[in-house]
Amino acid sequence: MQLMDQLLDLACMPEADLPEPALTLARFSLLDWMACGLAGRGEPLAEKLRNLALSEGGRPVATVIGGEAAPARMAALVNGATSHALDYDDTHFAHVGHLSVAIYPAALAVAEELDATASALVAAFLVGAEGAIRVGKVLGRAHYNLGFHQTATAGAFGATLAAGRLHGLDRDQMRVALGLCATRASGLKSQFGTMGKPYNAGIAASNGVECAALARLGFTSADDGLSGPQGFVETHTPQTGEVEPLNRFLFDDNKYKLHACCHGTHAMIEALLAARDEGALDLDAVEMVALRTNPRWLKVCDIKLPRTGLEVKFSYVWLAGMALRGDGTGDDRAYTDALAKDAALVDFAKRVEIVGDDGVTDLQAEGLLRLKDGTEIALSYDLADPMPEEVLAGRLRRKAEAMLGGEGANLWEFADGLDHVTARTIGTRLASSPSELVIATG
Repeated sequence: MQLMDQLLDLACMPEADLPEPALTLARFSLLDWMACGLAGRGEPLAEKLRNLALSEGGRPVATVIGGEAAPARMAALVNGATSHALDYDDTHFAHVGHLSVAIYPAALAVAEELDATASALVAAFLVGAEGAIRVGKVLGRAHYNLGFHQTATAGAFGATLAAGRLHGLDRDQMRVALGLCATRASGLKSQFGTMGKPYNAGIAASNGVECAALARLGFTSADDGLSGPQGFVETHTPQTGEVEPLNRFLFDDNKYKLHACCHGTHAMIEALLAARDEGALDLDAVEMVALRTNPRWLKVCDIKLPRTGLEVKFSYVWLAGMALRGDGTGDDRAYTDALAKDAALVDFAKRVEIVGDDGVTDLQAEGLLRLKDGTEIALSYDLADPMPEEVLAGRLRRKAEAMLGGEGANLWEFADGLDHVTARTIGTRLASSPSELVIATG
């Protein structure tokens, strides 16, 4: 099946036909995205974008996280960037990007404008996320390796699907919207390390709102701006992946950041936490840790001597000590510059060996921990292994509490009422300051 046809089939799928396990994950993604957005509202980037929104004015129909309402397209831009500011949002490794920060801001902005239900919002997100994953897989890692930021490029198509579904676009209109997105989608990895990286997520969300709105107004576009001649795929990747049949939702493989550091280190952290749970491990009792990881991560998160709290987030050797010592790796506030000079971690880092192994996937960590008394503990963890829903929900709630305190706990208490509220209720919670946030189910 052609990719465009598959996306159009997804866009028209009745809500009753969307698989319930995927919808449950989509609800988790909503709450996790809201927590990341609220935690990021104090970042300098968020303040600058809120000021941009105020300076442009316009019809205030959609919530801006931590600020005043704005036009839907602007709200999507601000909220996408704000929620990605801490880089603590969910990841889909086959998509090679972050789904929620590109798609939920677009979906919420349009859903608020139309006064849609929260259920319709979640369904639109799921359709958009599934479409973005499939576009991302066709673009492939070759697209990412060229320097494109898939959160922004493939994510823009997901945002367009979500916004278009909420607008009720028919099949022909949705084809136009996706065609217009093909000439708008953008985002480069060269922006990593700057405000430009989270801005990429906002661009994707804003593009989705704009393209869906133009299609509704009768705009025209190429018949297949995605996979057609000189379309997005042909011009943006040297190696095209296959279009997978729509026999299951790939969104089921979505992963959530449970530690406030590079996702490439999470399998190691989980393996070490499991070893620590077998018995209290004092750092001084450990003789060595030998870890095998996928070689690609060595270029991303293997900083041997971090100088700042931010660099600690990309340091296997520091994070290994933090995990075994029982530090709160899920609390973004724990990553201070002082942590990079922690004497115990400096010493322990010398006992950690990191090796690249092509036999280990992006999601795995394998290795060995040896104690000074000769005891050896095998280390192994695979992020691809499914986590029971109740366990995942509990850990995401603890993550929200680590980021936001009682505000995060209140956010997850709101989960049971999601099916009984509108998108505007969700928007109200995002606009509120911590002191104003209250539990509301109607």
